[in-house]
Amino acid sequence: MHPLQNAVSIVIPAYNEESVIRQCLIAAIYQSVPADEILVIDNRSTDGTCRIVRQMQLEYPESPIKLLQHSAEQGLIPTRNFGFDSASGNIIGRIDADSVLEPDWVEKVLAGFADSDVAAATGPVVYYDMPMRRWGLLADDKIRQLILKLARNQYHFLFGSNMAIRRTAWEQIRESTCRDEADEMHEDIDLSLHLAEHDLVIRYLPTMVSGMSARRLEDSPKDYRYYVTRFDRTYKAHRINKRILKVPPLIFMSIYYPAKMIRAVHSVRGPSLHRGGTPQAAGEGPQRG
Repeated sequence: MHPLQNAVSIVIPAYNEESVIRQCLIAAIYQSVPADEILVIDNRSTDGTCRIVRQMQLEYPESPIKLLQHSAEQGLIPTRNFGFDSASGNIIGRIDADSVLEPDWVEKVLAGFADSDVAAATGPVVYYDMPMRRWGLLADDKIRQLILKLARNQYHFLFGSNMAIRRTAWEQIRESTCRDEADEMHEDIDLSLHLAEHDLVIRYLPTMVSGMSARRLEDSPKDYRYYVTRFDRTYKAHRINKRILKVPPLIFMSIYYPAKMIRAVHSVRGPSLHRGGTPQAAGEGPQRG
């Protein structure tokens, strides 16, 4: 398959995501510059995920939504790989099923990849089911830029909820990326480290913004701690031991209890605009704010 030039494919791995997949697809459709294809890669879902995607295809017949099934293996990495391999664009976007892209996301991705040196890109996120969303976006952006500065741009990590990779870069690292059958690592950081091993440039784009859910805060302290320690296990698998790389997991651990309390209060005061699988009740389109 020959990749389409200057084309963006959006890949969305999905497993039992009926509560969020609709809002994700609506945001992916309503773009200032349309994506050439939106691939939902279903990985053995047992809920209504596939039914909702098929309904969306009927409701938006002009949209480039495609539903693909990956049943050979269970897991995010094989599902992601299948999606990347199935994409036809020369730029492959990768988001989560709970991501809600800003309306100019594809446009900003194309602008970033206009620089031929860029092999992959990532940007900040706004937590749409938390209060003070725009303040949260500003804080997220500042933290990511601070980590880059402290690391002297030596280590630059992609974020799975908001990233894109050039097809040629994916083809270059595909066979070396870790399979992680034990599901112990952060797959997006693993991808980043393999890009770095091949001297491929990852660019941080502050204007490449995606919304995401803070539902990770609903995890128990034990489960959340396991999620955070994925950083160390990923570093260990790559034989990396740098003090600066302790900063991201420390930040994640430090915000857990305060953010969990804020989220709980916010949930009690009123339902999120994004809860229930649609950004808005009418006049569908991604909610900004």
